[in-house]
Amino acid sequence: MNPEAISILGAGSWGTALAIALAANNRPACLWGHEPGFMQTLAKDRENHSFLPGIPFPAKLIIETELADALGFSRDILLAVPSHAFREVLLNVAPLLRPDARIAWATKGLEQGSGKFMSDVLEEVLGTRHPTAVVSGPTFALEVARGLPTALTAASANPVFANALAERLHGDAMRVYTSDDVLGVQLGGTVKNVLAIASGITDGLALGANSRAALITRGLAEIIRLGDAMGARRETLMGLSGVGDLILTCTDDLSRNRRLGLALGRGTSLDIAVSAIGQVVEGFNTAREVVQLARKYRVEMPISEQVFQVLHEGLAPRQAVQNLLARDIRSE
Repeated sequence: MNPEAISILGAGSWGTALAIALAANNRPACLWGHEPGFMQTLAKDRENHSFLPGIPFPAKLIIETELADALGFSRDILLAVPSHAFREVLLNVAPLLRPDARIAWATKGLEQGSGKFMSDVLEEVLGTRHPTAVVSGPTFALEVARGLPTALTAASANPVFANALAERLHGDAMRVYTSDDVLGVQLGGTVKNVLAIASGITDGLALGANSRAALITRGLAEIIRLGDAMGARRETLMGLSGVGDLILTCTDDLSRNRRLGLALGRGTSLDIAVSAIGQVVEGFNTAREVVQLARKYRVEMPISEQVFQVLHEGLAPRQAVQNLLARDIRSE
């Protein structure tokens, strides 16, 4: 077995992009997805026409239809599945894992219903016997797959695994930093999806660049306040997985969350907007869970609260903006 090998679970745009990037760096990568027919098509076409059309697979990218075979390919496993599928995939993985397996995830968000971070879900399902890590940062799958310059953070309580993962991902077009602030890295990558919807709404309403800049700045303040209450480090939230990811998803239309907000701001109904995007919009369900976290820790997060009300309580986007503007004057 090649010690440079890695298995990626999840053949959507992000999982496929990571597999392409790894294989392009001459690291053997095995990509598995839950639909055998879809994976057989990927193996035949050597391209993911559904999510990353026009980007051929490198020679070292192997497609696998059987989960057991994918898990046997490498001791290092990287999950890139949506947050709502994270627990289910782990439950399927658990009885098949090698004793020396190390588990990483590139999933952003909170578990729907429980509001738990992916690290908590992983510990519930697998316990603490395997080293774990999270990979996050300002990344669009399409740009990663195209080999455009990208920076990421690999965070783990196990520095050996964090460094090994960083070395594996690092390449000509990708720079990877390490951290031990797993909570902070997850928090930044979670709340930014909700704020990106808000940014899209302001632009959909044609409120101008001033309002977008103010929203991003005050949104960052919300992330930091929640991070302070939960024990995340401020320097993490001011880094790639915090402010970096926030800027990316709030300002570029490759962001599905921003596109949802744009559509809502322009008057498109929620159902039609979600359907038109055609992929998981993590911020939709995350908004509810973020607001619950804010209430639990007694942290004011007015932007996130208004996004939640727009998405889940029928509040009109323009009224949400008015509610924010009507808040009392206070010190910054």
